Amino acid sequence: MPSDADNLFRVLADPTRRAIFERLTREGDQTVHALTERAGVSQPMVSKHLSALKRARLVRNRRKGRETHYHARPEALAPLVDWMNAYGRFWHDRFDRLEDLLKRMDP
Repeated sequence: MPSDADNLFRVLADPTRRAIFERLTREGDQTVHALTERAGVSQPMVSKHLSALKRARLVRNRRKGRETHYHARPEALAPLVDWMNAYGRFWHDRFDRLEDLLKRMDP
């Protein structure tokens, strides 16, 4: 069964989806129309990407009149942060061991 991190990696692997998420994170709420203007893909494709981001809980939406506004949920990246922290600790430990070994080898 895929982990939360696996699902996030899969969703964010697509450069257009990642760009949409980054834009929402930097610029705040955006409508589908506003996102389409700069996405370089059609409105149906932007909507498809937003659906994938929504399923991954990376964005939320709210209706306002006839338009849907989306906003990023950066806190949903927590499983990726946890995954990266685990590897950071792993490599930190490895470098410490290497440093100890090199000190013992140095006459």
